[in-house]
Amino acid sequence: METSLPVALSGQIAMEKRLETLAHNIANARTVGFRAEEVRFEELLSHTAPDPVAFVSKGETYLSNKSGALTQTGNPLDLAVRGEAFFAIQGDNGIVYTRDGRMQVSPEGMVQTLTGRPLLDAGGQALQVDPAGGPLTIGGNGMIHQNGQEVAAVGLFRIPQGANVTRADTSGVVSDVPATPVVEFLTDNVVQGYVEEANVNPVQEMTRLIALQRAFESAANVVQTNDRSLSEAIKALGSS
Repeated sequence: METSLPVALSGQIAMEKRLETLAHNIANARTVGFRAEEVRFEELLSHTAPDPVAFVSKGETYLSNKSGALTQTGNPLDLAVRGEAFFAIQGDNGIVYTRDGRMQVSPEGMVQTLTGRPLLDAGGQALQVDPAGGPLTIGGNGMIHQNGQEVAAVGLFRIPQGANVTRADTSGVVSDVPATPVVEFLTDNVVQGYVEEANVNPVQEMTRLIALQRAFESAANVVQTNDRSLSEAIKALGSS
């Protein structure tokens, strides 16, 4: 049984998926709080031939947990997370976790994202401050002070290991398992006046993209060569 063709095709399918993730990562390399998308592949063995044949799976995508660089902005309503936790915002269909901490205060005093999503505290409630009460000072534990008084606290949440995490909007994620509020701020804390850049290395991703394109072309050549060989074999058999 001819195996080079299906092996090459399985490789092309896997590379196409990886190509999509690389292109998406590069396009969002400057998106605040963006989590890069990676692909996990597995080897599949077929025993239908006399000798086992290795195929590659189509791949399973997952989001990288690596932190992006923190950039100082000087804006007191820009927040970043140091550690692995997330902020929580209210989405259309439930809680969305994000590393994009660019906030604003609405005329009604609601602390919200630039797109108008309410920022939540550790109990899942929307944060409310006095819109005319002066500047906000936010500590590493998320506590918000206004005029020397504690008025609210930004919630930080850790998504459990093994949870199925999918992307929501651009920088947000949703989890099939509820995240756990952070109560000790030794490894996870809030940094005021900073934003977290995307955890994408554009140069590295471009290098991967070029290498992947070459590999895809090599696999395509295998398919074309195989197709020509089969055509020639059929012609030879038909004329004999």
